[in-house]
Amino acid sequence: MLSTMQDVPLTVSRILRHGSTIHATSQVITWTGEGAPQRRTFAEVGERAGQLAHALRDELGVQGDQRVATLMWNNAVHLEAYLAIPSMGAVLHTLNLRLPADQLAFIVNHAADRVVIVDGSLLPLLAPLLSALGTVEHVVVNGPGDRSVLDGCRPRVHDYEELIAGRPSDYAWPEIDEREAAALCYTSGTTGDPKGVAYSHRSIYLHSMQSNSGESFGATGADTVLPVVPMFHVNAWGLPHAAFMAGTSLLMPDRFLQPAPLAEMIESERPTLAAAVPTIWQGLLAELDAKPRDVSSLRNVVIGGSACPPSLMRDFEERHGITVVHAWGMTETSPLGSIAHPPAGADEEAAWGYRITQGRFPASVEARLAGPGGDFLPWDGQSAGELEVRGPWIAGAYYGGGDGEPFRPEDKFSPDGWLRTGDVGTISPDGYLTLTDRAKDVIKSGGEWISSVELENALMGHPEVAEAAVVAVPDEKWGERPLATVVLKEGATADLEALKTFLGERIARWQLPERWSLIESVPKTSVGKFDKKVLRKQYAEGQLDVSEV
Repeated sequence: MLSTMQDVPLTVSRILRHGSTIHATSQVITWTGEGAPQRRTFAEVGERAGQLAHALRDELGVQGDQRVATLMWNNAVHLEAYLAIPSMGAVLHTLNLRLPADQLAFIVNHAADRVVIVDGSLLPLLAPLLSALGTVEHVVVNGPGDRSVLDGCRPRVHDYEELIAGRPSDYAWPEIDEREAAALCYTSGTTGDPKGVAYSHRSIYLHSMQSNSGESFGATGADTVLPVVPMFHVNAWGLPHAAFMAGTSLLMPDRFLQPAPLAEMIESERPTLAAAVPTIWQGLLAELDAKPRDVSSLRNVVIGGSACPPSLMRDFEERHGITVVHAWGMTETSPLGSIAHPPAGADEEAAWGYRITQGRFPASVEARLAGPGGDFLPWDGQSAGELEVRGPWIAGAYYGGGDGEPFRPEDKFSPDGWLRTGDVGTISPDGYLTLTDRAKDVIKSGGEWISSVELENALMGHPEVAEAAVVAVPDEKWGERPLATVVLKEGATADLEALKTFLGERIARWQLPERWSLIESVPKTSVGKFDKKVLRKQYAEGQLDVSEV
């Protein structure tokens, strides 16, 4: 028996139409760094998205599912591209401006981008790459910048505002198969070339609905969200699409991602929800300690991208009354995989036990734990294995490039199609995920596993420690042992003996590192995660000042 329900495709254009009409007065506020921020209503964003679609089709000749890239900060124009490009049937490809030049050139050519929309401030980054970008025919520049760096370049250069000026704001958005690609993001390429993940219209729509649910971010038209997480990083965790669907106003930080301007914009514009990786919030906490601001509008701060130290969560709550919500995801999961709201009825002590996990899986994400021998482990909160997931917004393959077929590396996908995340952890009987490490970062010492994340979180609980990263290094007796690298806060006086004593009070003695190094900063990847392969390389090449304690 078939249902009697209408078969209406779930597409980005439906989010665009809904947001620009039903939530027409909601705002997109772009921080400018000086003077008043720029403000546009959702209705104005929708009109300008229509103008952009006409310009891309009529002036630049974008047809079908051709790729249009963006090299941009979080701002209103970037949001217009987010909505217009998929809605017209093309594919939005966000470029990670923090990737090395060779990786940027690789992904532009792999995706066969035809147009690049770029913020003027990023022209010095794009210009040297243009000669290596074989498919790019047009460069569209938004905002001020030194355009002389584009003199003599092969692609035609256009000004964004001039390109869309005078064009109709109404566009006949086509009915698109919801399974077609809407957006393309590439992994950060920490090992090997970056891999492309093509999100469908359907996956974006369903992910937006889940993000807006009470068990996730729970934002409504009464909220303002500050996505500090870049729009090139897994579509800013899906927040722009979810906000446009729910009528949630957006506070866009543009290029002003340093602690001081973030504190200023929070105090000035009063967002209720914000999202970023832990390093952003560690910097903001230090800024607020040095120069207090009124950040009381924030209801929740969502932290993802890497494990959040419990000490950071407690500091925000106890000193500023801000609830930190832990979430887990990755490029391949769109990214919402789990979110750590405690269950109803949990008392304060029990709630903290849930909040420091990676959280509970939403209904559309199925999970299982694979043991070393390929067997699947119970959800008992004790058995640790590699996390595998599947669901309607989780990748089942990587983009093959050009007209190539999607590909499924064996180390990334199981024979029955589940995504192998590379994360090692446990799942409780009530579905809460606790990650103990990345499979490549776990320390295998004398036949036992040591969690680098557990050691890092314990160290970052020390009042004089700003950051700590722990990596495995070779050891003649045990195979591998942990090396602790520590960044002290400014003016701190703690020595390595004191740090080891502090750590020894919190973990099993056999897990204590013998090797320690004080460093100026922990190397970061292009998305703000600890880059442990750099630390391992620095140790192997003798670049670290290591002491045995």
